[in-house]
Amino acid sequence: MVDYIDSEEALLAHYGMPKLPSTVKVSPVVTPHYREWIEASPFCALASVGPEGLDCSPRGDAGPVVRILDEKTIAMPDRRGNDRIDTLRNIVRDPRVSLMFLIPGSGTVLRVNGRARITSDEALRESFAMDGKLPRTVTVVKVDEVYFQCARAVVRSNMWQGGHADPATLPSIGLMLETLSSAAIDGKEYDAEWPGRAAKTMW
Repeated sequence: MVDYIDSEEALLAHYGMPKLPSTVKVSPVVTPHYREWIEASPFCALASVGPEGLDCSPRGDAGPVVRILDEKTIAMPDRRGNDRIDTLRNIVRDPRVSLMFLIPGSGTVLRVNGRARITSDEALRESFAMDGKLPRTVTVVKVDEVYFQCARAVVRSNMWQGGHADPATLPSIGLMLETLSSAAIDGKEYDAEWPGRAAKTMW
């Protein structure tokens, strides 16, 4: 029989209070030092919440994955994807978001929590143009708090040093789609066509 911790009081009693570095690192604005880290990050995971539940979506770009407009505001272009718009659908119903920034080679992870809105403003979209193509929308996040996470998770995972599973030995996306679609999608054809299709629709 497993005993579960099901109250905040029991959780605090088990873990104790966090030490000073864990609390003083939280800032209500993007500080100059935090700005340097965010602007060095080409990738982040964007978490949102809606009536159907949670969503966490990868976001990446050539150069910084977001643009810092001011110390309380960041903007992220919505580049080409699968058109499910799960994250965007969540945001228009519940603006709470969390962004987790990663920098290849670093164990440090930076977190931004805030409230987002979606805009199709032409001028803002044009400012994010890549190869003459504009993002369909831009997500603008008002920052509530910024802080860095403990590096132990990335260090433990040995994420940047290799030695992990070879992707070539894992089921391909095409194979998974073929199985899930009961063969309505030809897996080998999908895998063969995807690199060319992605290259043409990157932005």
